[in-house]
Amino acid sequence: MSGGGRGRRRLGAPWRRRRPLRTRLALAVTAAVALVAVGVCTAAFFVVRGALYEQLNLSLTQSARLAAQRNPDSGPDTLAGECRFLAAPACAEVVPADPAKDPAAPYLLPVDATTRAVAAGRHAPFYTDIVHAGHPTRMLTTDYAKGRALQVALRADTVEDGIEEAAWWLALIGAGGVLVAAGLGYWVSRTGLAPVTRLTATAERIAATRDPRHRIELPPPGPPGSPAREDEITRLAGSFNTMLGELEQSVTAQRRLVADASHELRTPLTALRTNAELLARGERLTPEQRERASLALGRQLREVTGLVNDLIELARDEEPQPLVEQVRLAPLVEHCAEAARAHRPAVPVHVRVAEVVVPGVPARLTRLVSNLLDNAAKFSPAGAPVEVELVAGAGGGAELTVRDHGPGIAAEDLPYVFDRFYRAGAARALPGSGLGLAMARQIARAHAAELVAEAAPGGGALFRLTF
Repeated sequence: MSGGGRGRRRLGAPWRRRRPLRTRLALAVTAAVALVAVGVCTAAFFVVRGALYEQLNLSLTQSARLAAQRNPDSGPDTLAGECRFLAAPACAEVVPADPAKDPAAPYLLPVDATTRAVAAGRHAPFYTDIVHAGHPTRMLTTDYAKGRALQVALRADTVEDGIEEAAWWLALIGAGGVLVAAGLGYWVSRTGLAPVTRLTATAERIAATRDPRHRIELPPPGPPGSPAREDEITRLAGSFNTMLGELEQSVTAQRRLVADASHELRTPLTALRTNAELLARGERLTPEQRERASLALGRQLREVTGLVNDLIELARDEEPQPLVEQVRLAPLVEHCAEAARAHRPAVPVHVRVAEVVVPGVPARLTRLVSNLLDNAAKFSPAGAPVEVELVAGAGGGAELTVRDHGPGIAAEDLPYVFDRFYRAGAARALPGSGLGLAMARQIARAHAAELVAEAAPGGGALFRLTF
């Protein structure tokens, strides 16, 4: 039995998987409503049947009482025998407990041992369905007097006809309920799964066209002030639209990064090829020309290597969790300041730090601070200091500010200073790829920190990093 049940389940599961969700939902709703309709009709049939028989039993009880009143002390005999007609009164007869006392004429109604037991007082009164004169008949056997029982019977044609008619009507109602359930299931599957259908169509369209700009149409919002009435499907569609928006932004940023990188790499790669071809014809060059070409080739290789490394760093969206640890920012900032002084000795770096510990990746935080200091030193004139301050923030956070005394950031450039490859007008003559600040903001966001740029009071630029 268990093996057969598992076999049926194995056969049923693939069938369910092959059916569309709309069909399965329609079948489920149809089956549920049809089951309720059939159950209600079945219960109604038994209620009607019981009520009709209860009415017939009440008539038999009244007939027995009337026969007992009219024949208070009758001996064993037939009291009335015309019950073969619908309009006739009930048949009635008195049966003794002792068969020896039976009358000479045969009884009209069937007599058995249970009837004798009722007459003797050993059995309770009971009802029996019999066939009398070719017609269905209901008979009551009850006690009559000491040692005797009274049997009364009525034709049950009307009850049987009523039960049969009720069965037909209830069968028709049940069939109609099943049809209504099928229509209701189809309607529920169409209306309930309409957003899912649109979601599927949108996903298939995106898969075919690779264009994440498509969106699922959502129902219009209610009037202002009314409570939101969004079901699970609508919320799913809204979440899918949000995911598509994030995907579109990611794809757009990826395409822009590739386009910008190809544009930025084109110039140094062209220069590299030119210098390499020039060095390949080294016999035609003077020693001074070969040295200049070699130095230019090395410089361009370093630029390309730095640019490629920056692109690889920018391709990472978040920090690897196993590398996160508690980082003391004060010595990290001091180390970055020493490196900045060694790289640009003409620009002094003034540092004021407090003891602060934040979770993060030390190498990545070092790169962030170094990029900020390198950017500040690059725009600071010789002798103008770069001011670095690290203070403890509220709730265990921290705030690092880096200020230079250079030309500052123009108002029209301020919204774009963290964009990849963005070079302000004043910075186009300076070395760099335009990726340092973009990388700094990405590292800050990966550490749940906020990096903003603003104009410093009295001139210069101010970068504020808040953990």
